[in-house]
Amino acid sequence: MDTIKKLTTLNRIRKFSRLMDTAIGIPGTKFRIGLDPIIGLIPGAGDIVSTIVSGYIIYLATRIGVSNDNLKKMIFNVGLEAVVGAVPLLGDVFDAFYKSNIRNLAILEEHIIATEPEFEKLDGKLSAKRSILSA
Repeated sequence: MDTIKKLTTLNRIRKFSRLMDTAIGIPGTKFRIGLDPIIGLIPGAGDIVSTIVSGYIIYLATRIGVSNDNLKKMIFNVGLEAVVGAVPLLGDVFDAFYKSNIRNLAILEEHIIATEPEFEKLDGKLSAKRSILSA
């Protein structure tokens, strides 16, 4: 995959990750949630839909060339959120705090910085110094 396609794919991953985990700010706080815990409120189907979207994010990461070790971490994050998220109500609270898609985005961005440092100059959004989980 050439650099432009990688950048386009990375930006698609960012959009999906933020939509699922941090799209909505809670008024009066710095806390943000996404569609993941909201969709999870739909019994049965909600968690399946969220896991499918998270799986798509992982698929896109494999197209960029994420390492097998990082891929395992990403799959673990989604698997944990899927299993715990299946618990009614408690799972939705866990989804709101765990944010597996944002964690996976951070793993992918760290991988890109480590393997393709020149990519950081092109992107401008990549930075090993910032914590994506605090965003």
